[in-house]
Amino acid sequence: MTIGLGCMRLSTEAARDVDAGRAVIAAAIEAGVTLLDTADAYALDASEVGHNERLIADVLGARTDIEVVTKGGLVRPGGAWVANGRARHLTAAARASRERLGRPIDLYVLHAVDPKTPLATSVRALAKLRDDGVVRRIGLSNIGLLQLEAAIAIAPIDAVEVELSPWKLDAIRGGLVAACTARGIRVLAHRPLGGPAGVRRAQADPVIAAIAARIGATPAQVVLAWLRTLSPMIVTIPGATRIETAISAARGQALVLDDDAREALAARLLALASPAGDVSIGRTAPEIVIVMGMPASGKSTLAEDYVARGYVRLNRDERGGTLIALARQLGQLLAEGATRVVVDNTYASRASRAPVIDVAHRHGARVRCVVLETSMADAQANAVIRILARHGRLLMPGGGPGTPNELARAGEIDPRALFRFRRDHEPPRDDEGFAAIEHVAFARRAPGGGRPALIVELDGVVWRGRPRTPEAIELQPGARDALRAWSADHVLAGTTWQPGLASVAAHGERLAALLELPIHVMHCAHPAGPPVCWCRKPLPGLAFALAHAHALDLTRSLHLGQGPADRGFAARAQLRYADLAAGWPIPPDDAPAPVGPDDAAC
Repeated sequence: MTIGLGCMRLSTEAARDVDAGRAVIAAAIEAGVTLLDTADAYALDASEVGHNERLIADVLGARTDIEVVTKGGLVRPGGAWVANGRARHLTAAARASRERLGRPIDLYVLHAVDPKTPLATSVRALAKLRDDGVVRRIGLSNIGLLQLEAAIAIAPIDAVEVELSPWKLDAIRGGLVAACTARGIRVLAHRPLGGPAGVRRAQADPVIAAIAARIGATPAQVVLAWLRTLSPMIVTIPGATRIETAISAARGQALVLDDDAREALAARLLALASPAGDVSIGRTAPEIVIVMGMPASGKSTLAEDYVARGYVRLNRDERGGTLIALARQLGQLLAEGATRVVVDNTYASRASRAPVIDVAHRHGARVRCVVLETSMADAQANAVIRILARHGRLLMPGGGPGTPNELARAGEIDPRALFRFRRDHEPPRDDEGFAAIEHVAFARRAPGGGRPALIVELDGVVWRGRPRTPEAIELQPGARDALRAWSADHVLAGTTWQPGLASVAAHGERLAALLELPIHVMHCAHPAGPPVCWCRKPLPGLAFALAHAHALDLTRSLHLGQGPADRGFAARAQLRYADLAAGWPIPPDDAPAPVGPDDAAC
């Protein structure tokens, strides 16, 4: 029997004690642990990469009877966790880990899928490491079933490491554990107790507590023993920072539960976690429609069409709670005689969809999946348009202590939600239990009337650099004359990036005075890094905000900028685009009737 220990916290906690960490590892091995889980990224930051591996090497010395699993593919700049799945990085990282451990690596795992690197590239790099003898076996961490299948098509995979606990059963619901079991792939279950909150939850659970009292174990030990009953391929790797916890965890993994305990725990913890099995569904069976798609993809609009046709709608935004709670509400509706129900949430993963399918099948209902095929650009535009329609302006994310997060307070989508969906998305397949899968193309609503505009990037195009004060504005050569030519038939508007600057109203007034032309100015005040706001290019917030505030028709407007961010901004807002590298564009000859004097700059 393999008994595991996760060693991460011995190196990542600020209050760590190296000598105490060595003692914990030694005590765990003495108590029966045969597998140690580590990673080169288990450290406080990039300056001490490999801290945890060195700790393990200090304890093991020349011993080779303890299996060591280490991971690569995450880096720690400034203490952050950043994926790097490039082949060159993985090759160098694995060789460095082998040197630190002082032995061949028993199992080398890709720590996280890098969204900037094709999974196939990372898998091929792992396979070459195995072929070259740097590592003995290879695995993947934090993946889903479809990613596993894609990886297996490239190279044999020996292990998968995922979060798995009674409170986090996505690997069961999504079919990953079943697939690994069928293929003989080990499943390393990290956070098997669900962290400190999960331990407290186990202690408070009446079924778990009663079993623990009956067999003379702790609730945590019962949980560890139960997880191992879900598949012979599961190896739990609980973490520990104290000797007594490490010993207790080892004993829990060696614990064997009797049939009564297993049945009681399955009934308590596995509800809606696995398919209902073969069911007989007739043509007149109730119908459940799952509308799935990324945030702001148009799911609500489509669901409303179903409601108009007599379907009952189940949506977490309206009813609150979790997706599991929503699935239980579906069961209640079906038990009460409902025959047509539409559920519209993102449902990015197989695991998120499984409870709905499970409940439907248990009630003899058929499930139809309707997928909204919305591009990232269209969803981003849709999210911004919806915010402006509801609130009249762009809402801001929290900018630090004491700064309110308007997006969160209003229940609106922030850009990260769309990127999370793309990261987690598993396209629906027939093997999930769908009676049918339909794809619906997203169509933007045709814009209303409005005036054409020239929306120009100000920084480095109209004014020099990025002036932090109005007094610092200096016009670029030729900018004034070019804008005057456009102003005859187009509204003039400008965008600027001014991190930390609360307002650019004074900038706009100063610019209008220098140009002797009215111009509307809007800015993004948020810092560089992963986007948290809708106003930083290439996201289209400023274009739609200008259009909303000044009745502009973006489809008849032009954006003048320079570089990929400006080009992406124009594409998302459906603006025509011209790059300054080609010079100032000439206003079209077939321009509409002249636009009259506009309001003062803003």
